[in-house]
Amino acid sequence: MNNKEKHRMSQNALSAQGTPKVKPALSFWQIFNMCFGFLGIQFGFALQNANVSRIFQTLGASIDDIPILWIAAPLTGLLVQPIIGYMSDNTWGRLGRRRPYFLIGAIFTTLAIFIMPHSPVLWIAAGMLWIMDASINIAMEPFRAFVGDNLPSKQRPLGYAMQSFFIGVGAVVASALPYLLTNYFDVANTAPEGEIADSVRYAFYFGGAVLLLAVSWTVFTTKEYSPEELARFEQDNDEQITLHHDRSWQAYQKGAMLWSLVGATLTVVIFMQSLDKQLYLLALGIFAFGPLQWFCAKTLKQIKGEERHNQGMVFSVVDALFHMPKAMRQLAVVQFFSWFALFSMWIYTTAAVTDHHYGTQDVLSKAYNDGADWVGMLFASYNGFAAVAAIFIPLLAMAVGLKVTHLINLCCGGIGLISFYFIQDPNLLWLPMIGVGIAWASILSIPYALLSNALPAAKMGVYMGIFNFFIVIPQLLAASVLGVLLKTFFGGKPIFALILGGSFMILAGISVLFVSTQASKAER
Repeated sequence: MNNKEKHRMSQNALSAQGTPKVKPALSFWQIFNMCFGFLGIQFGFALQNANVSRIFQTLGASIDDIPILWIAAPLTGLLVQPIIGYMSDNTWGRLGRRRPYFLIGAIFTTLAIFIMPHSPVLWIAAGMLWIMDASINIAMEPFRAFVGDNLPSKQRPLGYAMQSFFIGVGAVVASALPYLLTNYFDVANTAPEGEIADSVRYAFYFGGAVLLLAVSWTVFTTKEYSPEELARFEQDNDEQITLHHDRSWQAYQKGAMLWSLVGATLTVVIFMQSLDKQLYLLALGIFAFGPLQWFCAKTLKQIKGEERHNQGMVFSVVDALFHMPKAMRQLAVVQFFSWFALFSMWIYTTAAVTDHHYGTQDVLSKAYNDGADWVGMLFASYNGFAAVAAIFIPLLAMAVGLKVTHLINLCCGGIGLISFYFIQDPNLLWLPMIGVGIAWASILSIPYALLSNALPAAKMGVYMGIFNFFIVIPQLLAASVLGVLLKTFFGGKPIFALILGGSFMILAGISVLFVSTQASKAER
């Protein structure tokens, strides 16, 4: 690889005197091109969120089984994102650092989207969800680090807001596609038992094509800073960040024993008390963290003072998890409550609306399918409101600060979800989606703006991947316990999952107030 290729970057990135010491600001259209791929990624994500529960129920899944079937999505993200983050941190080639993963993920996601609506049985649909979500995560994870890599700290809130805008626009169209195909193009939204409706199948075809084209646009219209240039920026300006690595092998060994013991004990309790099988997921996750810490302890004992940051992917990811910047630890709590709420909404809105507002759980009935189509429109509407909110969030943040802005936005979303219970006319359910859309735009932008300035450039990818843990863990918990909670305390009524989700979203808003303003330069 010659020097010219290695140091290729955005057209504004080089001055006549060479590499500038301060990362230069990019133009509006350069930021537009950087973020446009998220339009396509959100097409796949929105089709998945709005239609997969419907596909599962059509293929014979019961209400109680839906959370466990959805476990593929967060579990895949938990495994894939830190791996892809680490790999992209250590990649440099013809397509740069992050863009190879955009392209590979987009190709495989498109193939999975095309196949998903042809699933003949439930287990194949669940498997395709797993493949689809793994591929989406491969494409999506580097996009967060991409903004941190290419933009100076002052432009990062704009970059993440731009991503939120494209997420909103893409999700509006993708979520509404089955409804639009049925009501404006006379495509059938019902099918014989065990078959997926044509409106869903055609929506998936269109969405797959848009995803591949949009991501390809970003891949071939943007450039990246080389690792050497990023190191120069971090060395020569106030973005330099030092992380202290001081966790000993003894601490890892103790942690391994504790996590393994708790996980094994919980597994035995679940078995002995004949508790819901979904709780095994929680126990397994706790237990699995034990062997990972045993591995780290063994690695540290062997290296004997050598550089610990060159000890491979597994050690690097786990070690980075224990040495997160302060801002990241504080934001983890905010993310936990936020994404528990979102996951509750995604997996239970169709069941809640068809049961509470349309009065049916019969997946073959016209009432159920009309309600499911309307949920697609509701999901489209909240994403549309999110696209509009993304325009105004940077302005609000300038006026009252990032933390207060996030508090306001999350409270709007929480109140919106809770109000589903009190609104009886399904035609009015678009009103609470205004609040949900505002919260969604905020969740997709403000935490990353707060976080990105606290991360070292050389580990931007792996830390963004680890940050995904605090998106995935609450989803795993929700998948493990929501079905149990509904059955035990709420008579199996899915509408109460939305009330619980709304409450958690308000807690997320309160939690952001405890994030230290010194944890991120974005607040300065």
